[in-house]
Amino acid sequence: MQRVTIAQVAERAGVSTATVSRVLSRRGQVSAAVERKVRRAADDLGYQVNVIARALRNSRTDTVGMVVPSITNPFFTSLVESVEHALGKEGKELFLCDARSDPQIEARRLASLAARNVDGIIVSPSHGVDSRPAVQQTADRLPLVQLDRFVDGTTTDWVGVDDVAAMRQVVDHLHDGGARSAAFIGSLMTHSSTEQRFAGFRRRAEELNIEVKPDQVLLGDYSVEWGEAAVARLIAEGGLPDALVCADDLIALGVTRACRAHGFAVPRQVQVTGYDDIEFSRLTEPALTTVHQPRDRIAAEAVRLLAAAGAKDAERGPHAHISLVPTLVVRDSTRATQAPSDRI
Repeated sequence: MQRVTIAQVAERAGVSTATVSRVLSRRGQVSAAVERKVRRAADDLGYQVNVIARALRNSRTDTVGMVVPSITNPFFTSLVESVEHALGKEGKELFLCDARSDPQIEARRLASLAARNVDGIIVSPSHGVDSRPAVQQTADRLPLVQLDRFVDGTTTDWVGVDDVAAMRQVVDHLHDGGARSAAFIGSLMTHSSTEQRFAGFRRRAEELNIEVKPDQVLLGDYSVEWGEAAVARLIAEGGLPDALVCADDLIALGVTRACRAHGFAVPRQVQVTGYDDIEFSRLTEPALTTVHQPRDRIAAEAVRLLAAAGAKDAERGPHAHISLVPTLVVRDSTRATQAPSDRI
């Protein structure tokens, strides 16, 4: 069967081939009525863009690669959705890769995307140190933006939220609700998310004289199972503090479930907070107080930075490091302010 040509679409729509090209490439302005006529003609004829020819002609593929640490984590699933929508508005397609939280797999995924001539790559590095060589090598070949997590020492842009500021909001809220002791439950300190969140937690807890015992900083992974195991360990080693601050919502979901299983009422006996505001956080019992990350804004900024990095002859200044302001979403797993605050 012969491939339908632009000339045939133009004849069917009653316009020039140049107009068809502008509509289908989404470059150049045409009226809404003309665009509808061209697209209807293309659909009727079954026209398909020859992406290989277009890539050779324009020296671009209109594709962007994205590598995330784990697609099974609901936060990254929703972040990918936001990035895909942002790219779609620019007429670009997304190629997604899962690093499985393994820097070696991540390096292979980055190399594979670069070999497929994507126009740029968005990556959330799986490791704060081991991911650096592959991220920098890839950035040397094509535009690359880090989002959410980051590795230092690279010539790349980054966009995410201010984790330290977020944890300040969390600890202030817990303190206002009566917490004077707390535990931190997170993943191993192998990437920027846990490092920054723990740093913010520890700093604000010290400022407010909230007791954090050394054996009540528990590090494992971002999973419901680890949250359950951490609570069991705390109980076995002497009991729960006033608050359990979790580095992500999956851990917090496991924590609240384990508290209920061991007979601890949340939030009456122990307050629990999460981080990310995944969909499940509002559906659990009790609904989880958590930090909301503006995923659509993060995605839009990442796409904007990627386009700027790929612009021809662009005069780039210092590499951007954009920290967006997070929002504390207060639900039922924490207590309301009990007394006038004495915090700084």
